[in-house]
Amino acid sequence: MDVVEVLVKESGAILDSAALALERSNLRHYAEAGPEASRARLGELLELVVESVRQRDLVPMIEHSTRVAHERFAAGFDIHEVQTAFNVLEEAIWEHVVDATPPRELAHAIGMVGTVLGSGRDALARAYVSLASHQHVPSLDLSALFRGGR
Repeated sequence: MDVVEVLVKESGAILDSAALALERSNLRHYAEAGPEASRARLGELLELVVESVRQRDLVPMIEHSTRVAHERFAAGFDIHEVQTAFNVLEEAIWEHVVDATPPRELAHAIGMVGTVLGSGRDALARAYVSLASHQHVPSLDLSALFRGGR
């Protein structure tokens, strides 16, 4: 079973785990929205992960994350609240993917999911920083981390 099949087959269990973890995080805005709204938002994010992996296309995730950043920023969410939603979903996905994926395919599966959600988190963070500083922030250059800081 490939990663897309796992994500589709396990989507209900993934959402259950992620929604419970998000609820336990006691994040003000998600608590105010209620568990149904939070689960729906997580479900939308999971659908984007599935489609991005299936199509090998990060654009929908980046566009969604940028839109969510604008919406949540305007609604007064702190960036850590939205980042937590991404994180709990990723943890739930990993749990189910690891259980259902043969070891020889695991690095690829986790890499695909991590790339998709990482691109979403990056777009979210750039949009939040831009909104907070009222100016455009280009993609972050982290290449120094991979050159030993040189």
